[in-house]
Amino acid sequence: MVAFNLEKTLLISLILAGILAGSLPESVVAQNCGCTAGLCCSKYGYCGTGNDYCGDGCQAGLCTGITTPTTTTPSGGGSVADIVTDAFFNDIIGQAGADCAGKSFYTRAAFIDAANAYSQFGSGSADESKREIAAFFAHTTHETGHFCYTEKIDGASKDYCLETNTQYPCVAGKGYYGRGPIQLSWNYNYGPAGQAIGFDGLGNPDIVASDVIVSFKTALWFLMNNVHSVIRQGFGATIRAINSMECNGGNPDIVNASVAYYTDYCSKLGVAPGNNLRC
Repeated sequence: MVAFNLEKTLLISLILAGILAGSLPESVVAQNCGCTAGLCCSKYGYCGTGNDYCGDGCQAGLCTGITTPTTTTPSGGGSVADIVTDAFFNDIIGQAGADCAGKSFYTRAAFIDAANAYSQFGSGSADESKREIAAFFAHTTHETGHFCYTEKIDGASKDYCLETNTQYPCVAGKGYYGRGPIQLSWNYNYGPAGQAIGFDGLGNPDIVASDVIVSFKTALWFLMNNVHSVIRQGFGATIRAINSMECNGGNPDIVNASVAYYTDYCSKLGVAPGNNLRC
């Protein structure tokens, strides 16, 4: 009788497992994420598209369910405004040339205003908060030359339109080349960024280089959707998340420069840079 009951229990368990497996969404790619471009990491750790993946609880990718509260206070330390002081910000932008377009465009006040829309930015322990902030400024320093550039040099020579992306179709005459602190590029980034932030990303991409609040918000939007989920894996993981072509020997000079910025900013913020600095 005991043996029969055990066999019956095992059979029921196998049936239930089969039912559950059959009920999983068809577009599941992998568990624990690491999704390819264009896919969202769901709250359960699967890659896919649609509201089940990109909606409530979405961890990374082109999430549509990220809320934007109006306060940004790390759980283990001071606010982002306390960490990013005038001295810290001005030390970075102060290295840009006097004739740089970004010199009179980017401001600490605009950054703080934009950061207040992303409560998860700089969240976690005090050390985690400072490392994420250091990573953000390391990447933006690299992308803009210490906040010198508001848009990619000679960017207009290429429209950066992926025509096969029909969800975010390109508008004739518009270019989706790099703009802003993170140099937002491609129609498939401008479209969802505009939807999330509240501007016409496809019809008016130029606003990213003309409205400083929108500009910083696009950088933070990209960070929160593509980089925030890997920040605890080390700075190297953030490099890979932003531009994997620079990794595995693809461009060691850029990697070394980014790591140098990051470690310098960690030092100025009083936090150890952690492990896995290179990708």
